[in-house]
Amino acid sequence: MRLAALTLSTLLLTACAENPRVMSFESTFARDGASWPVWPSEPEVPRFIYAGELSGEANFVEDKSDAETTGRDVFAWLVGLGRGEDRQPVVLQRPQGGAVDAAGRVYVTDVSRQAVFVFDAPAGELKVWEWATPTQRFKAPIGVAPVSTGETLVTDAELGMVVRLDPDGRPQGGFGAGLLQRPTGMVLDRDGRVFVADTRANDIKVFGLDGGYRYSFGESGDGPGKLNAPTYLAAVADRIYVTDTLNSRVQIFSPEGDYISALGVRGLYLCNLTRPKGIAVSKEGLVYVIESYYDHLLVFDTQGRFLLPIGGSGKAPGEFFLPAGVWVDEQERVYVADMFNGRVSIFQYLGGAL
Repeated sequence: MRLAALTLSTLLLTACAENPRVMSFESTFARDGASWPVWPSEPEVPRFIYAGELSGEANFVEDKSDAETTGRDVFAWLVGLGRGEDRQPVVLQRPQGGAVDAAGRVYVTDVSRQAVFVFDAPAGELKVWEWATPTQRFKAPIGVAPVSTGETLVTDAELGMVVRLDPDGRPQGGFGAGLLQRPTGMVLDRDGRVFVADTRANDIKVFGLDGGYRYSFGESGDGPGKLNAPTYLAAVADRIYVTDTLNSRVQIFSPEGDYISALGVRGLYLCNLTRPKGIAVSKEGLVYVIESYYDHLLVFDTQGRFLLPIGGSGKAPGEFFLPAGVWVDEQERVYVADMFNGRVSIFQYLGGAL
């Protein structure tokens, strides 16, 4: 009896031990011995390589020994838990927008799951934040912006507000309710201003980090500085980039809302824009634009010159199905919310002139 108790105790301790997990971009992408796609293709010098994808729990790989595996299996048998075949894995459904914080956590909004996914690399775990207020769940989270204070801001298009979350994802109030009609994309500038694309109002509304409304710019129309369903935003230095979706262009403004220039033209060629969505600008001066209608990530320079296309319609690595947001991190990785493929595709910029 004493030996059996000791054996059971040992199994319990083994089963309950926390094994370290690491986040891997490659965990859901089977290479099958093939080379990963690069752009441009040979014989040109590659400047981008497909680096993997984020899809959910499968991105967190547990490093455990055979003894630990055996211990967990025996413990599950002893207490009648089984192997959990009926539990559905936590996965992205319709990713929309995203961001990466200074610690390497990747935040992804999911309009179908009605939640914010946090791929928390430092903690080695996936978190899912579902609550916009203490009593109300998210309905249509779109934009997300981690703040240096540890808070996270999330726009919800259906709730018509910017939600404020603490570092653990608990609701801490919000702002913009009654003023925002359909908030979608959002970005913070270096001065702490919060820029929100109000798609239905055809303007950009600007708030302070305290939630106080400051000013807006843009109005309905198709002339310079006017907007028709703006969706996503990017900020770099003294420039605010706005995807003017139904005008099929990207417009560039000063932080105060003064029109500077436009990027892209409407058309059916590969370098043209039809339904631009996501926008991101890297520290290397590359401008990434999602052309959602034709399933491409288009790369421009800051002067608006077209450099390179990535993608095409499909579900293979490097292909898209109605992509939405795009964002970059400090390592020059480019993340694309591949919405109807239920994943975030990741590309690594390899450097060099395009």
